[in-house]
Amino acid sequence: MSQLYPFLFEPNLHSIVWGGHRLLPYKGLPATEEPVGESWEVSAVPSSTSIISNGLYKGHLLNDVISRFPEEILGVSVACEYKNQLPLLVKFIDAEKDLSIQVHPDNEMAQREHGKMGKSEIWYIIDARQDSYLYAGFKKEITPEEYKRHVEEGTIVDVLAKHAVKPGDVFYLPAGRVHAICGGILLAEVQQSSDVTYRIFDYHRPGMDGKPRELHTELAAKALDFRVEEDYRTQYNTQSNRANHVIDSPFFSVRVTEMTGPFHRNLIKYDSFIICMCIEGDCLIRMRESGDEVMLCEGFSTLIPASIADYDVIPLHGKTRILDAYIDKKDRGLGSSITRFLHITSK
Repeated sequence: MSQLYPFLFEPNLHSIVWGGHRLLPYKGLPATEEPVGESWEVSAVPSSTSIISNGLYKGHLLNDVISRFPEEILGVSVACEYKNQLPLLVKFIDAEKDLSIQVHPDNEMAQREHGKMGKSEIWYIIDARQDSYLYAGFKKEITPEEYKRHVEEGTIVDVLAKHAVKPGDVFYLPAGRVHAICGGILLAEVQQSSDVTYRIFDYHRPGMDGKPRELHTELAAKALDFRVEEDYRTQYNTQSNRANHVIDSPFFSVRVTEMTGPFHRNLIKYDSFIICMCIEGDCLIRMRESGDEVMLCEGFSTLIPASIADYDVIPLHGKTRILDAYIDKKDRGLGSSITRFLHITSK
């Protein structure tokens, strides 16, 4: 296998009080009695960094390999903008019970309060019980004072927009939007690489240690965007055998593809790493230039370095559905060239 290739990762599972028992069978792993809430698929967060499980760098921390080849893996402009750090974190989440009502700060607030990146994210519903729902945004305008009163009275959900969900639904949660995944939902999440969450309300339940989980009412009040939107659900096409545009946000782009035969993806133009999450059906990822292949199983993800992001996805059992996440830099080609020039001449 070449020096750079699609990276696969060791399972990175997180037991959480609201977690369930679907992630392990979804990933083909032995079941346990602990409630597993999250699988951190591709992570550069220092507290839980991904470990590469294949090829030349098997056993190495992803962050260490990126530090050796930042421009080749992240992309020239991405490496420059994010100071050689992976700017995304992707997860699979199994909510057996309701998550806390929460909000995330934007970049400015997160940097000021915590020295970290803000957190905007997107949810792709993989599976949901028939009666499942989630909260995203306010259903009516309220003031900061009314917000605090609802929190104190335990009635905050009364002013939240409640959405019934089904497989394939997508919700974009920009920083500042109140939200909560509720019980019965299995989803894929793409987010900025941040672990900053402000809990607003947590149903008075204890955490895994038996103690009440910390709330962040005052910080949340500063982070919240109280504006009401007409539609919080993201609308997108769902055509087979094409990369369906889901979202282009300031922080990430997402495409979803369901294919029944080999599917070519040449994403070199984006000057970005590609994170490919296998939502359904095992597949092969075959690189066009080197011929390197990796098997990407349902419930797992791969990071494809920017410099080699020209590949075929080949379903192994009739049908595959994948979710791609990356940073769109294709319209900044000149800027990337200038950045590379300045970087080289400054050495």
